[in-house]
Amino acid sequence: MTTSHSGDSPEESGDTARKLRPGRTNATKQKLFEASMELIGERGAAGVTVDEIATAAGVSKGTVYYNFGSKSDLIAQLLRHGVDILLARLLSVRDDSADPLAAMEEMIGQAMDFMAEYPSFARLWVSENWRTPSEWQDTFAELRGRLLAVIGTAIDGVAGVYPVDPTISRGSLETAIFGACFVVGLDRQTYNPERTREQSVAAIMASMRGYVMKQPSPQA
Repeated sequence: MTTSHSGDSPEESGDTARKLRPGRTNATKQKLFEASMELIGERGAAGVTVDEIATAAGVSKGTVYYNFGSKSDLIAQLLRHGVDILLARLLSVRDDSADPLAAMEEMIGQAMDFMAEYPSFARLWVSENWRTPSEWQDTFAELRGRLLAVIGTAIDGVAGVYPVDPTISRGSLETAIFGACFVVGLDRQTYNPERTREQSVAAIMASMRGYVMKQPSPQA
């Protein structure tokens, strides 16, 4: 026998998911994201069921299946949602008038704050991103590309103002910063909670500062 869920009127029970407004859909996705990250952090993606995620998020199982189709699709969409949050934070520090090195430093700081808030997202990313094969391989490739593009733009901003080492591959540098943000941020949360945000940011920025070549002292 089907029963209506708490908070739903009988008229809504069959069509609630179809009538979700964008604002409500985003709120539901955020609830699912936070619930999933907590559960996945405890037991890993394979050990968590859709029922558990729905219960933890306070939404109906039917709403989850209607919006995402399957557990695999749910995880894929939550990966996208997490990256959207991270990208919004990275892009929030854009300022064309600022020192591009300072802007890069603040961008890395935003990444550290995200890793501190959602360490389970970082664990999911690190554990699944390089798994071969991974059922979310295409999703990871797309999201990785979006994040690398933002980092690459920031590197280009530095190169537009400072003399940089031409022997260092831009692609390798953006990958190094990208990977360091996840690994250093996750390592801090898991093994070194005493390590400060500033220490973590400075370690990652060492790569960027090494990319910038020292200018010769002006001659008298």
